[in-house]
Amino acid sequence: MIYKSDEGRQLVQQRYREHLDAWPVPREELRIDTGVGETFVVVSGPADAPPLVVLHGSGANASTWRADIADWSTRFRVYAVDLPGEPGFSAPTRLALDSDATASWLDEVIDGLGLDTVALVGMSLGGWTALDYVLRRPGRVTTLVLLCPGGLGKHRYGWLVKAIGLRMIGRHSARDMARIGLGLDGPEADPIIDDIALTFAHFTPRPVSLPIFRDEQLREVDIPVLVIVGERDALFDSARTAERARGAFTRGEVRLLPGVGHALVNQTAAVREFVLTHAG
Repeated sequence: MIYKSDEGRQLVQQRYREHLDAWPVPREELRIDTGVGETFVVVSGPADAPPLVVLHGSGANASTWRADIADWSTRFRVYAVDLPGEPGFSAPTRLALDSDATASWLDEVIDGLGLDTVALVGMSLGGWTALDYVLRRPGRVTTLVLLCPGGLGKHRYGWLVKAIGLRMIGRHSARDMARIGLGLDGPEADPIIDDIALTFAHFTPRPVSLPIFRDEQLREVDIPVLVIVGERDALFDSARTAERARGAFTRGEVRLLPGVGHALVNQTAAVREFVLTHAG
């Protein structure tokens, strides 16, 4: 069970449906059959535009991209995929991260969409998933964008200990914990915090750390890679992520954003320009 109750599942999925109903551009909703169950995909953009597959992070769904989609869908056919085992509309199955299971699932999704090669964007857990796929299926991805990805720098748990301690003595709410973990501040972040607080009141995240990729694996990546991380990321060691990416990706570009936490916002143009520049 990925939800704490069926009632909680309904509340989270109702909020997701509200975001989909407010999607800023025309969309299609697809359900792709795979060996682990259905995968839900939101599709926007011209049918003849280059394909861009985007993968959200843990505890999220395709609504992660609702601030980006109006821009990206003018130049790409965007496929926003709900990862299985996360609070979207895909199957609740959680795939083993130390095997070919995730790559095999993504093969089925891309095949089911009728695509051959794609540009791939991943955030956090989605970044880990995207990089794992490139390593296991090097011929299928033309360009890779990793936003605060897992798998390069170690997990950090100090923020969680601090936040839980403050909450126990009545000085922090679940919303405060979300702000600390993601590095979000100010009233403009309130809608994001609202979604996170609702989700994690009812959803149980993965209990395991993401596997760390080896340097020799990273050096095998022979496509353009953009890595964007926040200097103040409380969830991953972003300095180490940037260091390893600079040293390993032969065609990589790394941006370490000062004063920014795990939640990367306003990166729409950076992603669009990188993918367009390296298309083909």
